[in-house]
Amino acid sequence: MAGIRNGRPYRRLVAAQKALGLPCWLCGHEIPTGVDGRRHPLAFTLDHLVPLSLGGDLLEPTNARSAHRRCNSSRGNRPAVKWAPRTSQRW
Repeated sequence: MAGIRNGRPYRRLVAAQKALGLPCWLCGHEIPTGVDGRRHPLAFTLDHLVPLSLGGDLLEPTNARSAHRRCNSSRGNRPAVKWAPRTSQRW
């Protein structure tokens, strides 16, 4: 079933995006490797340029972006043009 976040196509997309080693597209800081991906706020997550709730495609590579868990969560489903990271975040 296409479009499921734990399906093979989605896992492949996540792995391909993570392998690029890009910084967080939201804050610009590097995404550390070796942190707990399920819990650490600076861990890698796959974000979507166009949020899924606003019609973005889950499996479209051009909609995929690398992000920190914290940045992705704080953005929520707001369009990228309406989201700006807090400048007081400490790394």
